Amino acid sequence: MANIELFNNGAHRNILLEEFDGGGLAVQTNQHVIVHRDAGMILDPGGHKIYSKVLAETFAVLGRAKLRQIFLSHQDPDIVAALNGWLMTTDAEAYVSALWVRFVPHFGLDRLVADRLHGIPDEGQIFDLNGAKLYALPAHFLHSEGNFQLYDPTSKILYSGDLGASIGQTYREVSDFDAHLRYMEGFHRRYMCSRRVMRAWADMVRTLDIEMIAPQHGAFFRGKEMVKKFIDWCANLECGVDLITPIFKIPEA
Repeated sequence: MANIELFNNGAHRNILLEEFDGGGLAVQTNQHVIVHRDAGMILDPGGHKIYSKVLAETFAVLGRAKLRQIFLSHQDPDIVAALNGWLMTTDAEAYVSALWVRFVPHFGLDRLVADRLHGIPDEGQIFDLNGAKLYALPAHFLHSEGNFQLYDPTSKILYSGDLGASIGQTYREVSDFDAHLRYMEGFHRRYMCSRRVMRAWADMVRTLDIEMIAPQHGAFFRGKEMVKKFIDWCANLECGVDLITPIFKIPEA
């Protein structure tokens, strides 16, 4: 499947890379690249299995631009496992929640590049991509304890990480929200922490001008109506600790 250009105003481009997982054993993942003039950022570049293909495609998308930043929404292997390769083959700086800076090296991190892995504070931060502002937004416990989403006000895209993930659908863009629920409801009920956290997130992102929500797994949501449906659904979803406590029992023989 070919790359999908989600936004392009001449100076600023947002690209969803082609599907590299090929329906194998590993969970499907989306890799996104943002290019502003001659600087680029890759989001959640993935694990070892797809590293060489994603790296080559990223360089092709960048053209004459240079990869300057690597955004890691959280610590899962499908996001960070190949980070050492990215740092060894580029001059980019990598960013992950400060909670995970000491854990990511367990995937293998050469001492030569260790100083280019930086912690994002709990409150989030603003990145400067050659003049374009990108906002790391706190999304803790959705699902990771240290979790961030990235908002790009130029394209009005919210990169939502695992929030919004869908599994098993064959399309890349959601056209029927109600029909799409069956691909994401089970995942969200188990992986997201609680309705209280979901509502706090919804209250935060409703203040943003969002034209698209692009998760790290599955299909993306385009248009204000579709975005609103997704945010409203999240705000009212019972999930995580709302549901799991009844199974805290000693297993029977």
